[in-house]
Amino acid sequence: MITDDKATGRVRLSSRARLMMTGALLILVAVFLALGTWQVQRLYWKLDLIARVEARVGAPAVSAPAQSDWGAVSREKDEYRRVSATGTFRHDQTALVQAVTELGAGFWVLTPMRLEDGSTVLINRGFVPADRRDVAGRGEGELDGTATVTGLLRITEPGGAFLRSNDPASDRWFSRDVAAIAPAKGLHNVAPYFIDADATPNPGGLPIGGLTIVRFRNSHLVYALTWFALATMSAAGAYLVYRQRIKAD
Repeated sequence: MITDDKATGRVRLSSRARLMMTGALLILVAVFLALGTWQVQRLYWKLDLIARVEARVGAPAVSAPAQSDWGAVSREKDEYRRVSATGTFRHDQTALVQAVTELGAGFWVLTPMRLEDGSTVLINRGFVPADRRDVAGRGEGELDGTATVTGLLRITEPGGAFLRSNDPASDRWFSRDVAAIAPAKGLHNVAPYFIDADATPNPGGLPIGGLTIVRFRNSHLVYALTWFALATMSAAGAYLVYRQRIKAD
């Protein structure tokens, strides 16, 4: 209950109202502390992830996961691992995926590579500007025969881009969606990942590889400080309300 103290001009809360408000503020303190603690845990998880990924990127290349190991490939364990694959490109089944890079707008050239064991892995050979999307403008870069590619293992990107869905029927791609591209191109026995080729130059200069950006958003410390600040403010509010109760009593 709220009453108006005419002698002092102050609005006073009843004992019951003060207790309820104090309890509500203390509950908020507990909630905010829990959220802050969770963000601290997320911070250490993210820092550990960044350290592991940086170690993978800088490590010597290993063979890309074989077909027998595809089921164990995961984003947590394998993404951005430096790998190499040897096989034959199938340029006639290339998918062009729209991309915006530091070089401007254009396309990723995603070409299947048939490996020695008969399986296939999609290789992101690199970037071509929009005006060079046609093979006629970059024919020198279509390697024949057996080739070896070294790059970063990437996990499939299903669905498409923000507000833009992949359209397999029209051969329009906005993300490197292995599960959608493979059947659209008539591919079978395809690895559940793709490889971003490194910056090794291609004949004629296109496609341009090595443009992978390894960056992780890490705002967990800011979030943690925000939650802890709110917890402190709630605790101060609870103290002031409870202190008013003591004076009133």
